[in-house]
Amino acid sequence: MRSGNFRQTYLLVIIGRIGHTVAQMESHEVLKQAFASPNTSPKEIASELGVSLSLVYKWAQQNSETGSGSRNPLDRVEALVELTKHGEIIEWLCEKSGGYFVRNPKSFCEKGYEVVPATHTIVQQFAGLLDVVSRAAHDNTIDPKESAEIRIVWDKLKSFCEGFVRCCEEGDFEQIQKELNVK
Repeated sequence: MRSGNFRQTYLLVIIGRIGHTVAQMESHEVLKQAFASPNTSPKEIASELGVSLSLVYKWAQQNSETGSGSRNPLDRVEALVELTKHGEIIEWLCEKSGGYFVRNPKSFCEKGYEVVPATHTIVQQFAGLLDVVSRAAHDNTIDPKESAEIRIVWDKLKSFCEGFVRCCEEGDFEQIQKELNVK
């Protein structure tokens, strides 16, 4: 069973979002949309995965007590991550898909915010990234240690910027300022 903690965190990501994003969709809806794409068909998916075509179609239906739907692979991966507390599973999936996972910062909407300090912090963090890159590249080469440092600074910047956007959506800049003072 899913832990409420993971579900609550997932719901926090959804709160305040505008438009229809993947984060707002249930797993079966994501799969239904994927199966409707011109890239492949449910029949091809069933064949490649070695499962029945009816099971693939059930994955794209809401799992209910009446028997329709089935616990799909996305729900299973979600449960696996929650049970193991091993975020590297998601990182691995992102890498295999040609992307990179950056965890969203915590956000709790509070009244009262200051936009200018948060904007200034983004500019400062970006300048910090440029500083790390220029120091690493001063000798026309970037070694693995320098590359790792660039990755750390870049990931922190991406995470902060995501937090900034979420605060824009929620009208909550006070929380992001508190998080900056802690780090």
